Amino acid sequence: MRKKLVFTVGLIGLVLLAACGKDVPDDLDWKVEDFTYTDHTNSEFGLQDLEGDVWLANFIFTNCDTVCPPMTSNMSKIQDRLAKANVDAEIVSYTVDPERDTPEQLVAFSEKFDADLSNWHFLTGYNGDEIQEFAKNSFQTLALPDPNSDQFTHGTSFYLINKEGIVVKKYEGVSNVPYEEIVDDVKALQ
Repeated sequence: MRKKLVFTVGLIGLVLLAACGKDVPDDLDWKVEDFTYTDHTNSEFGLQDLEGDVWLANFIFTNCDTVCPPMTSNMSKIQDRLAKANVDAEIVSYTVDPERDTPEQLVAFSEKFDADLSNWHFLTGYNGDEIQEFAKNSFQTLALPDPNSDQFTHGTSFYLINKEGIVVKKYEGVSNVPYEEIVDDVKALQ
């Protein structure tokens, strides 16, 4: 009888512990490769600048005529919601068109979406092959030029990266963006 009681109390304790607090997201387990690129201020910016921070990432290009404008608008909405919730997070947008997307182009693009550049970093300063490999290795996504136009094929997800530089979750970035879930997940990783 006593063993049964101890077992039952232990089981109840485990259930209660599991129910406490928000689970930290960990759907994925992809390590972001070390990088040092050029940001929108024409300064070096890399993985070491994000050490100890929770951050969101995506892939865009300024000449995009399809998914990048809505993605950037949606990321701006996430940035606003994080600020209103008093949740710290960095945001990194990698261009997949580094030959055309200069720091000046990236600033002009960011202004169209009211991006707060104090914690949102638009990156360039690499070549097309480098970003293709980086996107594939770190984020399991494409970043390829379209051979029939001046456009690019690239992933449309938003990625959540923990303080250790591990991609732990991805979200739809174009439509049906789970804004509150993203804010909650960022909070859970703080």
